Amino acid sequence: MTLELIEDAKGDARNCRALAVASNLAYLPEPEGVEGFRSQLGMEARFLSVDNTQAYLATNENHIVVAFRGTESPTSLDGLKDCLLTDAANLLVLPEGDLGTDFVAAGVGARFHLGFIRALASIWEPLFSGVDAERKKSERPIWITGHSLGGALAMLTAWRFKRKFVPVHQVYTFGAPMIGNTQAAEAFDRELPDRIFRYVNFPDPVPKLPTISLIANHYGHCGKEILLGAAAATGASAVAYFQEMAGKTVDGVLNATLIDDIWNGLRDRLSAHFLDNYQKLIAELPEEK
Repeated sequence: MTLELIEDAKGDARNCRALAVASNLAYLPEPEGVEGFRSQLGMEARFLSVDNTQAYLATNENHIVVAFRGTESPTSLDGLKDCLLTDAANLLVLPEGDLGTDFVAAGVGARFHLGFIRALASIWEPLFSGVDAERKKSERPIWITGHSLGGALAMLTAWRFKRKFVPVHQVYTFGAPMIGNTQAAEAFDRELPDRIFRYVNFPDPVPKLPTISLIANHYGHCGKEILLGAAAATGASAVAYFQEMAGKTVDGVLNATLIDDIWNGLRDRLSAHFLDNYQKLIAELPEEK
């Protein structure tokens, strides 16, 4: 029995489960991923890969799904440290060129994580062409999803699709980090109201990053946050830990030693970020009526 997407439901547990599966399948190599989309979601999928950015474009007669891969493995820590701490410390910018034209619409002062923007830029042409070709066959709801860094790419893609007059139905992310500063987050909330649903395992530290990397620019979240689990005490201690470390910055910037200290302190909490743990919690969500 395949999972289904419910077009007229927002933030629905059934959509969440289906798109969590899609996000998980996005980590698989092409043959296994294509078969997984067919057998588990009833969709034909095409694998897109440019440089270090990968996504699946999956379709059936009722839906179009874009599922981004996050880090190389859903249970690997590789790549998270640089993206969320080291790179984020100095690379919160307004994109240039064609991307800049689209993202400047977020307004004066809006800035975005350059690493995430570059990743989107690398895969944009085949992704946009693929979605455009599917829309020309027939208009269907477009769903965008991803876990971890894939969730960040999902949100940025939703914004750029809107600027290109491609209607985005809903975005579901799992353990996604922040993509830009508070002005950027506010712009997303204005332009994509009730379309972004961020699922967060409460102890997961990644959705709280990279807020402390460059204090002066105030990274922020957009969309509706849906908390999974009930480990309130663990969550509070993580916030306190971030605040303590942020107080050790010099002019709001993390140096290399402090970055290492923060990362070492986070490693014990990072198992909460793994997608299999998200899926276990999602399975416990009550059914919508």
